[in-house]
Amino acid sequence: MSLLTVSGLEVRLAGKIRVRDLSFAVGEGEFFGLIGPNGAGKSTLVRAIAQLLPYRGQIRLDDQDLSRLPAQARARQLAYLSQGDAVQWPISVQDLVALGRHPYRGSWWRGGGGARADDLAAIDDALRATDIEHLRQRKATELSGGERARARLARVLAVQAPLILADEPVAALDPRHQIQVMTLLREHCRRGGSLILVLHDLTLASRFCDRLLMLQCGEPVALGTPGEVLTGENLRRVYGIRAVTGTHDLQDYVLPWDCEPGESDSSP
Repeated sequence: MSLLTVSGLEVRLAGKIRVRDLSFAVGEGEFFGLIGPNGAGKSTLVRAIAQLLPYRGQIRLDDQDLSRLPAQARARQLAYLSQGDAVQWPISVQDLVALGRHPYRGSWWRGGGGARADDLAAIDDALRATDIEHLRQRKATELSGGERARARLARVLAVQAPLILADEPVAALDPRHQIQVMTLLREHCRRGGSLILVLHDLTLASRFCDRLLMLQCGEPVALGTPGEVLTGENLRRVYGIRAVTGTHDLQDYVLPWDCEPGESDSSP
């Protein structure tokens, strides 16, 4: 069953079409990856789904028009992790993660009473899942890039939304934490949640994603399983690269290896 349905989506920015006539659906419990070169429209697409950009077409979440949902109701159904990792205020990591509970607006957000038990449990679970419990009292502005990336992910997990939109959440992480975060997001899907993930790492995409949508210049190139999308022809056409493929632990993988001779950067 589809949780999210995108139909005839078009996004224009500064008078230029960034996403053109795009339609797809994301199922319940699906780990859905968006791939493509720089400028392909991946982040634009995710921001439009998050209702942060104007668009033409229709986006439905759980068969409801997202654009018509009240903001608070939408914030409980959809959690968005942006690409940038800046934190502007010297608040504690725990307080940063607690912002993920804002859509529920208990009395603690209005200056009275304390946090509810379910809010505290969600915050603790998110800190534990992202391996930053020991940083809960640290100021967010004092974190390393990788620590900050995990703290921002913890804020998104604390929302406990059915759909997570994540724009390159592992870009600033070391290999261990990349695998840890991808495994954590995979677990979100195993519990019935859905995920739309923007990523450049084709090896991680081939290993973790159920399906991939490959974009180029705002248009779809391929949609399907990693094996169907990450073909030699598609990789040459979109990225201008050759890749090594194989199988480990009964799982296929794709490893970008070298550039196609004579190919230049395919991004606009």
